[in-house]
Amino acid sequence: MTGAGEDWLRDGLDVAGADCGLWVPGVDYMAGWRDAREAADRLNRALLGAGFELSEVRAVASTDESGRGVVRLAGWPDAAERLAGLLAAVADGDGGAA
Repeated sequence: MTGAGEDWLRDGLDVAGADCGLWVPGVDYMAGWRDAREAADRLNRALLGAGFELSEVRAVASTDESGRGVVRLAGWPDAAERLAGLLAAVADGDGGAA
């Protein structure tokens, strides 16, 4: 999944959690990460389709300490506000007009 530029992974959005370096021996992190990656890719395609750039907001695959997949949303505050407005409009039933 890519954004509008080649440097979208290094654009200043910190996508690492506080516990990103903790690994427990014997836990299958890859299975959870693969599930999270599929969901993150689908969400990123939806964000792109809604007019967002992945350099401003994106879904990132991760896992928790037990190996369960986690999808984190990383973004700049203005993009998060736009996304919140879009979701609120959909929830209010006006078809997503933001």
